[in-house]
Amino acid sequence: QVQLVESGGGSVQDGGSLRLSCTASGSTHNTICMAWFRQAPEKEREGVAVIYTDNGRTVYAGSVKGRFTISQDKAKNMVYLQMNSLKPEDTAKYFCAASATWGDCGLRYSPYSNNDWGQGTQVTVAS
Repeated sequence: QVQLVESGGGSVQDGGSLRLSCTASGSTHNTICMAWFRQAPEKEREGVAVIYTDNGRTVYAGSVKGRFTISQDKAKNMVYLQMNSLKPEDTAKYFCAASATWGDCGLRYSPYSNNDWGQGTQVTVAS
C-alpha cells in the first residue's frame, strides 16, 4: 500500500497558476503510474493527468491539455501538477492516486479500482 499526501491547493484568480505536490511513501516500488484526479461538488471524479513511473510517459484529459503539466521526481517519491491558465471550471478537490496494476492506470475513474488515494487538496478559481 502507498500513502499519499497532497499539498499546494488554494484560491487563485481566473488565469492564475498553482502547483500541486503529492508525496508518496510505503510500497512505492510497486507503483506503475501516478495520476491526478479531481472532483467538483455534485460531479463524478474525473482523471486529469497520468504519468507512468518507468518511462515518464504522460496522458492528459482534453480539458487540461496544454495548460497542465504532470511531472515526477522519483528520487523524492513525488509527483507534481503544474496548472497554468486556470479557469473557474477547474475548481475542484484534486486527488493524487497511485496504481500498481496496468488496468487501473488511466484517466477513467472507477470506485472499484485498487488505486491508493490521498485525502485531496482544494483548488478554487475565482472569475
